[in-house]
Amino acid sequence: RDIVRLNKVASKSKKLGSSSVHFHLVDLTNASSIQVFCEKLNKDYKKIDGIVNCAGVWQKLASVENISDEEILSIIQTNLTGLILLTKKIIPLLSQSSNAFIINISSRSGYSAQSGQSVYSASKYGVRGFTEVLREDLKNSHIRVAGIYQGGTNTEMFNKAGENFSKEKLSTLIPPSELANVLVFLASRPVGIWLSEIRIEHN
Repeated sequence: RDIVRLNKVASKSKKLGSSSVHFHLVDLTNASSIQVFCEKLNKDYKKIDGIVNCAGVWQKLASVENISDEEILSIIQTNLTGLILLTKKIIPLLSQSSNAFIINISSRSGYSAQSGQSVYSASKYGVRGFTEVLREDLKNSHIRVAGIYQGGTNTEMFNKAGENFSKEKLSTLIPPSELANVLVFLASRPVGIWLSEIRIEHN
């Protein structure tokens, strides 16, 4: 949703060797924004080989009665509803590929209950359920589906939610580059091999 940061990502990707990089502004809390984006994809591409659903927002640790209605809606719409809508609309393009993938980034919170994470966990358990059913629905197609369930990752997500983690705390989290390496490994598996689920912790 940030044009300045998207430009920086595109520039860095090209410096690292990407032959071409295209980006689009999309608000996953807005169904119309998702629709416009997908219409452009259908116009510009005959097929898509893969999608990594990794957009997400964090819920500052709190009991559910102390979480605002606005924050609840933002978390569910970003982490779950937007992911489902986007995936639904991209499946036809993925179906045109002979070897496509859908990788959903969930969270450790989609597997285990942790105090103060009621709404965030609800969204991530939802991603897990959606992923597992989608895998069953697409098992006879050329689209492979996987879920990633990682511990905390050292991004700005926590500070944006107001957690204000210390540098020491952040150093215990998974470096984004290491998580990206796992995604590349997963997406590049041979046709006959697929890891449908990966759980990641940082030692």
